[in-house]
Amino acid sequence: MRQIVLDTETTGLEVRQGHRLIEIACVEMVERRLTGRHYQTYLNPDRAIDEGAREVTGIADEFLLDKPRFHEIVDEFLAFIDGAELIIHNAAFDVGFIDAELARAGEQFGRLRDRNSVLDTLAMARERYPGQRNSLDALCKRLGVDNSARDLHGGLIDAQLLADVYLAMTSGQVVLDLGFEGKADSGVRAVIAPVVLARRPRVLRANEQETGAHLQRLDALDKSAGGQSVWRKQESES
Repeated sequence: MRQIVLDTETTGLEVRQGHRLIEIACVEMVERRLTGRHYQTYLNPDRAIDEGAREVTGIADEFLLDKPRFHEIVDEFLAFIDGAELIIHNAAFDVGFIDAELARAGEQFGRLRDRNSVLDTLAMARERYPGQRNSLDALCKRLGVDNSARDLHGGLIDAQLLADVYLAMTSGQVVLDLGFEGKADSGVRAVIAPVVLARRPRVLRANEQETGAHLQRLDALDKSAGGQSVWRKQESES
């Protein structure tokens, strides 16, 4: 199965107010393994960036003046994500902005969900961790994903972190790092980066209180079974 972890940066929060994309970034996974292939581009939005967005992303209006417009990269972007399941955090936000750009580029491009299935990791996190903060930073902290390199919001680093978070949420798979070293002003769109092991899996051991509760539960199972339960047997053999 091919999956694309996708993130965008924008000039502001409201697509209905005419805000535009300024960055699209994707990392590829095949059979739940990061391949090292990624796609990234900055975009000229033909409008000013809101001050709040500028502070969050660190992207200045001047930096985007020589960058391509969405209609100039739409074909290569769609070719990269073609046929893949898209993994997006707060998918409604990103999909709304991409659909608006697709509509500007031409009706022949349709809508994103016409081309790709979309998995929203924010909805997944809210279901798994109800009542808790489920921002990308909060999930990184909860799942042991190293986000120390995330000084600012950037599409490529956020997509990489989201891939790690998704793998940790769904299987506890070892966190992988794509080792991106491109500077923000590179303007590079489609590149290949090696996959390297960033850290060893964490081993969580039960504390004294948890161990005591576990033993009490085994005692109750033994009593219910009228002897040594299958769970006690398995523990004694392990």
